[in-house]
Amino acid sequence: MGLLSFLTGLTFPRGVHPPGLKEDTRDKPIRRLPFAPRVVVPLQQHFGRPARPLVVKHQEVLRGQPVAEADGFESVTLHAPVTGVVEGIELMPTARGPKTEAIVIRTAPGDSQAIHWARPLELERLNRPQLIQAIQDIGLVGQGGAAFPTHMKLSVPDGHDIDTLVVNGCECEPYLSADHRIMLEQTDAVIAGIRIAMKAVGATRAVIGVEDDKPDAIAALQARLDKEGPISVGKVRSKYPQGSEKMLIKALLKREVPSGHFPYHIGVVVNNVGTMAQLGTLLPRGEGLVERVVTVAGPGITRPGNYRVPIGTPLRYLLQHVGFTGNDASHIILGGPMMGNTVSSLDVPITKGVSGVVVLPDPEDEDVRIQPCIRCGRCVEACPVGLNPSDLGKLAAVRQYEVMEERYHLNDCFECGCCSYVCPSNIPLVQYFRIAKSLNRERLK
Repeated sequence: MGLLSFLTGLTFPRGVHPPGLKEDTRDKPIRRLPFAPRVVVPLQQHFGRPARPLVVKHQEVLRGQPVAEADGFESVTLHAPVTGVVEGIELMPTARGPKTEAIVIRTAPGDSQAIHWARPLELERLNRPQLIQAIQDIGLVGQGGAAFPTHMKLSVPDGHDIDTLVVNGCECEPYLSADHRIMLEQTDAVIAGIRIAMKAVGATRAVIGVEDDKPDAIAALQARLDKEGPISVGKVRSKYPQGSEKMLIKALLKREVPSGHFPYHIGVVVNNVGTMAQLGTLLPRGEGLVERVVTVAGPGITRPGNYRVPIGTPLRYLLQHVGFTGNDASHIILGGPMMGNTVSSLDVPITKGVSGVVVLPDPEDEDVRIQPCIRCGRCVEACPVGLNPSDLGKLAAVRQYEVMEERYHLNDCFECGCCSYVCPSNIPLVQYFRIAKSLNRERLK
């Protein structure tokens, strides 16, 4: 480790430093949100194939009961977030616009809403394939936002040996503090989940990367760990996008994931601390994923905080309980402001991958007009992968999407938004790149 890294904290080249804006939520303990009168459980709320319904209209269900089964390996089980009655399986709105099939459950009034369905496991008796199957059965997906099925993340392809599990506790997105609170309040669950994940991938060590602006989380984790044990904490520099898996691997391990490759190619698997906490809590009990911690923040909220929210809770219901009185969804972001997506309707549900809800003010008084590129090079200096967003943007403008992919490494872009953030011409570069990648995928079908 060089002297500069020692003094400033481990990090990666380039990136940006947006304001943290976490003051309203980082010191507030996790609170439980009341149960909505009705929840909407989309069959497609994870990367991969939609789940297949196991219930029918008018059927009574118990909280925690499986209501949809995994449709093959690239899918996960879904569980009832509430005890109640199935009102139907209907097409319901999603955050990105198109409707998708969802199980609508009417919550039973007066019920305690305790978990009524569980199958405790003796984890020490499970071999690796059985462990992977058990993780799929609890319906766990990545809690950092991508919603990639955890059992797939922990299923290392043949021929690849994993020596290190990297755990992402950076939470570098502005406003979000759910992971921070999880590390403070569910420390033992995080560590228990890490031990399970290490067994699943065969790793001999684990490193938890935490940004240096969270000293209390670092202290809480270190207090529970043996200094000579296989799990350690790595303090990394507070910078965006430090939480990206390739950036975090580079900062902590000084290893480079080659273009077109995945972390397992260099002996690493990366998981989020929230995912580890869910794994450490749910798997020993044999319980399904029915709720998650969500940061709700932003200037449009009067009661910001970190809330434990049942999966399927309508966004409108959540916002009513945190002091949002508007009816406009155009400035509401699911996730963080850098990589999150605006919603199309207040009636979309909170799904397994939603880490935050950020309500921003109306920018109508700001000058957000798109101007021509002035070749300032700020986007090149900011891109953590070393791409040239300016050239990619110009190719996108003339719809040269194949050239962007084949000659300018478009697929190495993970859509962090650094280029758009620093652009003085207000060019929505990352949005152009998302469109280009989407159209290229359609072309290959």
